[in-house]
Amino acid sequence: MKSIGTIALAAFLLVGLVQVTRAADETTLSGTLMCAKCSLKKADASKCQDVLVVKDTAGATTEYYIAKNDAAEKAGHQCKSEAKATVTGVVSEKDGKKWIEASKIEKT
Repeated sequence: MKSIGTIALAAFLLVGLVQVTRAADETTLSGTLMCAKCSLKKADASKCQDVLVVKDTAGATTEYYIAKNDAAEKAGHQCKSEAKATVTGVVSEKDGKKWIEASKIEKT
């Protein structure tokens, strides 16, 4: 029985460590939420997909595709219109595109 308690404690600590690490990897980006298909007219967009377009101080833009999750669902899709937004989440790259797994989306 003592080993079960030790394993449970180790698992609990590991889960806590993973959550702290993930929070440390989060970044906050501000820009304009748009639809890849309807607003940006991306040739490879066969269906609606939210994208955060971020401009840097030099005027260059970076597009962050918003991964579909609870935070994105709660914020609602931005189709055929634009909205200023701040997105907090973990950024990754997949298939040559930057993606953000949002933990929070605030439209301003």
